[in-house]
Amino acid sequence: QVQLAESGGGLVQAGGSLRLSCAASGRTSSNDAMAWFRQGPGKEREFVAGVDWTNFKRYADSVKGRFTISRDNAKNTVYLQIDSLKPEDTAVYYCAARAGKVVLAIAHDYPYWGQGTQVTVSS
Repeated sequence: QVQLAESGGGLVQAGGSLRLSCAASGRTSSNDAMAWFRQGPGKEREFVAGVDWTNFKRYADSVKGRFTISRDNAKNTVYLQIDSLKPEDTAVYYCAARAGKVVLAIAHDYPYWGQGTQVTVSS
């Protein structure tokens, strides 16, 4: 089992920045693919960004250029730097992990999830 714990969410004005963290524990591996998803009010959960075991990164088109994912295997932690925040970025942000090496953009392919951290962007 893998346990994931997100932190770093909060209330921020449009144009601001946040850095989300996801600490992994349990049966973790540097070979795991890690990803961030988000779920806005009344919306389905959507893929935001992911990083695989080679440090290859994948982003949703809607966040390219504003979001940066990174991982620190020594700390078993994945980060999501969010810049130039927009009101439409308001959502609960979830960290997810899968034992496969490839980053996938479908929530169903990730068996491990954190509890989520709320990001609210005011206009």
